[in-house]
Amino acid sequence: MADPTVTVSFKDIEHSDRVQEEVERRCGLLAVEFPETTKFEVTLAPEGAGYTAHAHVTGRHTDVSGHAPGNQLGEAANKMLDKLERALRKAHDKKIFKNRREAQKHDAKRQAG
Repeated sequence: MADPTVTVSFKDIEHSDRVQEEVERRCGLLAVEFPETTKFEVTLAPEGAGYTAHAHVTGRHTDVSGHAPGNQLGEAANKMLDKLERALRKAHDKKIFKNRREAQKHDAKRQAG
């Protein structure tokens, strides 16, 4: 399977290579854990006295988004990625357990019949 695309945008703030590399690294780790992901779009922007990070992840049977504020740019990005990981895990587990429940229903019908 091809690696997902990771797009990091800095809106109305100076570009930070360090933050971009960290976001790309963490998105890569999420892509390994959740192979159904195909695209990560991350936007970092100023908000009041701090920063905000928004992300949208798409893929096969996946459409998850999240955002988080932070006092520092890296802090906002890390909080958002943590939330994104939880949301991806929830969506992934929901899909897996749904399939297992359906399989159990079919097995129960076969055994009864």
